[in-house]
Formats: sequence, C-alpha cells, structure tokens
Amino acid sequence: MRCVASSVLLVAACASASELPPAAPSAAIDVQTAAADRPAAVDSMLDTVDPAQLRASIELLVGFGTRHTLSAADDPARGIGAAREAIAAHFRRSPRLRVAFDTHRVEPDGRRVDQPTDVVNVVATLPGTMPEAAARHYYVIGHYDSRVTDLMNRTADAPGANDDGSGTALVMELARVMSQHDYDATIVFMATAGEEQGLLGARAHAQAARERGVDVRAVLSNDIVGDPTGPGGARHDGAVRVFSIALPPEPDLDRMRTLAATHDGPSRQLARYVHEIGRLHALPVQAKLVFRRDRFLRGGDHTAFNEEGFAAVRFSEVEENYDRQHQDVRTEGGRSFGDLAEHVDEGYLAGVARLNAASLAHLANAPSAPGNARIVAAALSHDTTMRWDASPEPDVAGYEVVWRDTTAPQWTDTKDVGAALQATLPMSKDNVFFGVRAYDAEGYRSPVRFMDVGTG
Repeated sequence: MRCVASSVLLVAACASASELPPAAPSAAIDVQTAAADRPAAVDSMLDTVDPAQLRASIELLVGFGTRHTLSAADDPARGIGAAREAIAAHFRRSPRLRVAFDTHRVEPDGRRVDQPTDVVNVVATLPGTMPEAAARHYYVIGHYDSRVTDLMNRTADAPGANDDGSGTALVMELARVMSQHDYDATIVFMATAGEEQGLLGARAHAQAARERGVDVRAVLSNDIVGDPTGPGGARHDGAVRVFSIALPPEPDLDRMRTLAATHDGPSRQLARYVHEIGRLHALPVQAKLVFRRDRFLRGGDHTAFNEEGFAAVRFSEVEENYDRQHQDVRTEGGRSFGDLAEHVDEGYLAGVARLNAASLAHLANAPSAPGNARIVAAALSHDTTMRWDASPEPDVAGYEVVWRDTTAPQWTDTKDVGAALQATLPMSKDNVFFGVRAYDAEGYRSPVRFMDVGTG
C-alpha cells in the first residue's frame, strides 16, 4: 500500500481498511516525510523563480507612467498600449508559448468608460502534452491596468507597482519559468486589462470561454501581492491571503443544505489545494485561507470567472496599505501616497510566485478529480461505502478517500484505496465529510471531489 505524508496524509491513514480507527483530530504536517514524496521536478522549477526578474518587470511596468485602461493605446513609450506590447514581447521570449492579444470592444457605460475602448488582455498559452489532459486549462492572471484617486483620470502618473504590477510581474515570471517544462494539461498566463474599470477584460474573457466550452478547471488571480508590510509597520513575510467563494452561481441550494456542502464548492476546494501544496513543499510564503469571496468594498478578476461557474481564487497580501493604492502620487501631512515601485518587496513577491507555480504544476500534472463521487445511502449502517468513476488520464495510479470532521475547515485524514473505484470505511457517514481524489505514480494529486450521496 502506498502511504505518503502531507497536510491531509497522516500516519493513521496507512492502516488497512479493517484496522482504520475513527477520524482523529488534524495533525501537523511531517515536512521531512512530505519532502521525500513530493515531485522533485517541482522543487527544481521553483528554484528558478528570480526576484531580480520580478523587480525588472515591476520597473518596466511603472516606467510607462500610467496604464489606465483609457490611456493612450498608440504611444510607444507611455500608456496602456505600450505596456501591453512590452508584456507580449516578454511572453514571446519563450518560444513554446502561444501569445495573443485578446481584444474586446467596450462601449461607454456612463460610469467607468466614457469612450469606445478596446480592452486588451495579453494571453500566453502553454499547451498540455497529454492528449487526455490537454483540454483542461489552468490560469494564472494579474491585471496590468492602473489608476489614481480619480478613476477617470487617464493622464496622471499611475505607477501601479503593487496594484497590480506585482500580479502582472508574477504572471510574466511564471511564464518564463514554467514554459521551460512540460505539463500534462494546458497552462494559460494572462495579463488582464480593465480591472479597475469593472473587471472588463476578465469578464469578457471568462464569458467567451464559457460560450466556447473551454474547460477551465482553475484560475489563480494575483492582485496586490508585492508588499508584506502593513500600514503599522508589521510584516507578514510568510503568508498571502487566498480568498475563495463557497459555492458556484445558482447552486442547488436544497441539495447543498441536505449534504451540508455549503463550504465545499470548486473554488473552496481549489483554495484548500493551494494551501496543501504550499505545506507539501514547505514554501516560505504559505496560503492564509480566507473563506469569503473577497475583501469588503473591493473586487477582483477572480470574481469574473466565478460568475461564469469556473473555480477561481484571489491571492492578496495579508495587510494592505491604502495610502499606496488608488492614490495620486504625493506627500501630504508628512505621509507619502502612491503605488510606487519602492514599496514592492521582490523577495516576498518571489515567495508568492513560488506558491502559484507549485500549485499550477501540481494541477496541470495531476489526473482529473474522479467523477460521480457519492456516498451509498441505501440502508442504515455504521460504516460508509463510497463509489466514484475513474479519472480519464492513462497515468492514474490510484485513489485516496479523504475526510474531515463536519466542523473542520480543511481535509485532515486520508485512506489510500489503490485502483479501486469504491471503498467501505468503518465510520459513520453521519459524522464526517468525505471526498476522493486521484493520484499518479509521480505523486501528483487531483483536487478533492466532495462526495455527493446516492443509493448505488
């Protein structure tokens, strides 16, 4: 029997089904054991994330003066047009990437857009190499537009170093690093425009993807991820917030209430997955899970994908400094205002980039989550039988059942069941939540599929 440690892989999980004890409280990860199991290719890839490259990209973006969505599109040195050309040129340095401008015409809305405008996302696609997995798409995104205090001011300097030069620089660096490797599924690196004007670029792209039937499995949105220092001076170098919505739009609420699954939608499972990957690789910046869609009074591009039913999460630093966001560059009353490059910590940003890169690598190399996962509730019993459909990839090596107490925020225990498509565990289905995931021979695991309920 294969037994591996991670944040949900505990020593108790190695027992056979007949020896399996009741679910126990969560235990801390055994980092040394986990390190022995995790794919070495991911660690070597993470080592190539370069803080100096991130700093250079921040300086490049800030150098365009403003990247306001309504700023000049044809000036070669200043404005959003020059910025997108530079981002595309950076992507094109990697010959394996397919680079394109994703253009959407936006008409005046009387609120945030006052002239017909082309909103242009810059997209670099790394095609998957496994035929059975290549249709799956995993995105990492950041918005490259910027703003000052007046949302409609398109001429003033709006450096946008952290909001969201940091997220854009992260996407650019991951495109450089990850395009040197093969992945089973397709990875998309995208710099979006129009976020500050109402998520315009992300919404248009997500809607088009839904209409075309693109299989978007996960979106990692990075927005304000470059400054670990809070306004009071406290530092949060070891954490980045990961926001996730509980349920997709228009869920079957009656069924969700019956299953008590209101905290187990695809985006919430994605957030848990990011947290576990960070723990597995003992990364210097760990995910601080926040179980809500976003911050109060704020929004981000992940929401545009959530609205179309795609799993998406937002990465954002732990404690934002509002003097450095959406502000005219100035000094007032002894306080410095403005989103300047000097406030971005490229070492911290590199840590956030590594968390994104590790998560993407695992997602794109792992099998799909098993389908039709259900608890068999045909008769009263003190044990629990579960069944699921096989994942379609040819490299699937087996499956793991996971569970947690109904009050636990994360999966805490696991049972390796090998290649079987069903399992019976000696614990009551009434007392815990169950899920299942697939793994391959290299140690890549799918996100967890939450168990529904059926009679067979």
